[in-house]
Amino acid sequence: MKYNGLFFTFFLFLILIGCRHAPVNEKTGIVPDSLAIITERVALDFPFTETEIDKQLKEKIGTFTAEEKAEWENRNWLEWKIINGEKRYFSRAVSNLNLIRKFHNQRAQRDSIEARDPEILSRKSHTQEIIKVSGKDAEPAIPVNLTINYTLTVDADAVPPGETVRCWLPYPRENHLRQQKVYLISTSRGNFILAPDSAIHRTLYMEAKVEKGVPLVFKLSFSYESSGQYFNPDNIPVNQYNKETAFYRKYTSEEPPHICFTEKVKDLADSIVPKRDNPVETVRKIYSWFTANIPWAGAQEYSIMENIPEYVIQNRRGDCGMQTLLFMSMLRYRGIPVRWQSGWKVPPGAKNLHDWCEVYFEGTGWVPVDVSYGLQYSTNQKTREFFISGIDSYRLIINDGIAGRLFPEKKFLRSEPFDFQRGEVEWRGGNLYFDKWDYDMEIIYN
Repeated sequence: MKYNGLFFTFFLFLILIGCRHAPVNEKTGIVPDSLAIITERVALDFPFTETEIDKQLKEKIGTFTAEEKAEWENRNWLEWKIINGEKRYFSRAVSNLNLIRKFHNQRAQRDSIEARDPEILSRKSHTQEIIKVSGKDAEPAIPVNLTINYTLTVDADAVPPGETVRCWLPYPRENHLRQQKVYLISTSRGNFILAPDSAIHRTLYMEAKVEKGVPLVFKLSFSYESSGQYFNPDNIPVNQYNKETAFYRKYTSEEPPHICFTEKVKDLADSIVPKRDNPVETVRKIYSWFTANIPWAGAQEYSIMENIPEYVIQNRRGDCGMQTLLFMSMLRYRGIPVRWQSGWKVPPGAKNLHDWCEVYFEGTGWVPVDVSYGLQYSTNQKTREFFISGIDSYRLIINDGIAGRLFPEKKFLRSEPFDFQRGEVEWRGGNLYFDKWDYDMEIIYN
């Protein structure tokens, strides 16, 4: 497996600064090889041999020729790496191939196919209601009340018996008008630490001791009210930013490695939007470019990716967070303040981890934008462009930025160094990666 040595060393440094200190073996005092940790994670994300992937292709796609497979690989539609001298395929290689092929080869049918999708139909109906009741002041609308029962289970014997496991679970922010009435109902441990709303990642922290042969379970229950919001673009004034403020500098700056102004990022932004365009038009045009050019596809774990915006540009695909990081990089490069926001999408029957962002317009404030949802399938412009300046009610907001420190601080390299949605777990012997534990979210719609 090849790495650009200098870049990847810098990349590792950046993800390690999210810890209080580099992980140290308490017996030897030696800092483990972080590159080895990342290499292990790459191997977990690329588990399939060529024989195994061929079997999957036959089962899910049908008959294919060697030439077709070679073309998919050359275009990186069927994703693989050489690991320890062996060709290994991404865990989602075949499902992603299906998505990418449909996006590129059936584009004329896409609107009609997706217009019959129950999730999209429900989303469209819901967003039309938000538009209908939203006034000029764009107050939060159509609130829904939810109870969340969240469980994180560490595998039996993943940690020696008697050891203490440290666990951070996701918890809703309370500093947003769209997310109110947050109530903690119960936790599986009496002692816990709740991160303040000022933290980038909102967490609830607990500890517990391991018993031999028994999975270690952490549970959390809370309720909250979530609302949608819609800003009519016609009511967003085109005002100049005060570029001398710390606020402006913060939200138009790079945050390497994944919010960055590389030459490819700058060239792409400049090819889509003339520099004379105002912020509202710039956001609209770049957003529309994503809908037309970047299909959603399952992502590698972010901790093994060197530069997500460049990956999306090169491979023309990405999940919600990958699309958002490129979108944010282009907007910040063009001098438009934008901040990361993430957590979960929680509509009935369609819960999932999810990332989006908020764009700041002078005179209006923060406006939610979900680039991965794309343009909706409608002849009504406001409905079609809803997610350029609006958001649905079914969200759980946990994060207002990326790569923040956890509360209390984590000692070892995080499983997800940039975002926080599933949780984080460690013990004195090191971090517990995603293959050592599982999570579950139960949603009750009140």
